Amino acid sequence: MIRVLLADDQPLVRAGFAALLSGADDVEIVGEAGDGLAAIEQTRAARPDVVLMDIRMPRMDGLEATRAILASPVTAEVKVVILTTFEMDEYVFEALQAGAAGFLVKHSMPDELINAVRVAAAGEAILSPSVTRRLIAEYTRRAKPPPGNHGHRDELTDREREVVILVGQGLGNEEIAAALFLSTATIRSHVSRAMMKLDVRNRAQLVVFAYETGLVSPGWDHRA
Repeated sequence: MIRVLLADDQPLVRAGFAALLSGADDVEIVGEAGDGLAAIEQTRAARPDVVLMDIRMPRMDGLEATRAILASPVTAEVKVVILTTFEMDEYVFEALQAGAAGFLVKHSMPDELINAVRVAAAGEAILSPSVTRRLIAEYTRRAKPPPGNHGHRDELTDREREVVILVGQGLGNEEIAAALFLSTATIRSHVSRAMMKLDVRNRAQLVVFAYETGLVSPGWDHRA
């Protein structure tokens, strides 16, 4: 059973999500929070597998609450999925940097919501390839060009580097396996080793790393 905490300042939104998720036989709602501080407290008390976290909340916003939850040894393993009204929410990129497992727009279809909870609980990233490209491309467009020395990036093998590039493009393990003519299990192994070498929390942070360090960059040849 996947234990879920809902954090949103709108009671009707929480009620709607609870009703949708309760229809899945493998999901259990273990708590609700109407602000960031309550989200932290409820997460510590209920120990959910997944927190659906709204960005804009009173007392403490969802971004700070996400940082606090993932920084605490007690709740560091909780998967936080950011809820946003718009795909280009200005805080989503920062949430991914903080360790969020991904993001979901509030107008997603019911099956997308349930699938997002299941994917996050399984340790995968909630990152639609098209939305991810637009989101990160917008922020890297404003950023300075990446420096020439990228530290831990040099520890990657050529194959791991290739896999990280494809992860950065938003491809899932099966798609990467097909592109490289390898098994899905082999790709999972490469992804895990790359995450360990780069000291990133999850797949979403691996995507951020790929863009921030120039392995993937809008308008450039990703295979170069």
